[in-house]
Amino acid sequence: MAETKAVELAYATPAKQSLLSLTVDAASTVEQIILQSGILSSHAEIDLSQNKVGIWSRTCKLNEVPKAGDRIEIYRPLIADPKDMRRRRAEKAKDEGRANKTTGGRQQQSQSHDSEPQSDS
Repeated sequence: MAETKAVELAYATPAKQSLLSLTVDAASTVEQIILQSGILSSHAEIDLSQNKVGIWSRTCKLNEVPKAGDRIEIYRPLIADPKDMRRRRAEKAKDEGRANKTTGGRQQQSQSHDSEPQSDS
């Protein structure tokens, strides 16, 4: 009998999460495990030529062979580039005066030291 291993397969959308526990042939690749799992029939939006995959949050190739106990993850495409979104927020803060125009850092609060606290003597 062929050697087997246990793996998990994870995919999530904002509305639905799928986490499958599978027992597969020890030599199965990531792609073979995904196809064998049947997840493609319950999530028609998954396109393995477009969606990236990974093992424990690290991207991998479809022909990689995971180890026993690994979690294979299918990633959704990004809605927006995080670097671009950060850049837009920083520019907006500068325009609104909430950030320093030169450095992009927070504006320093002006502090007045003109009046000393008075003591009751």
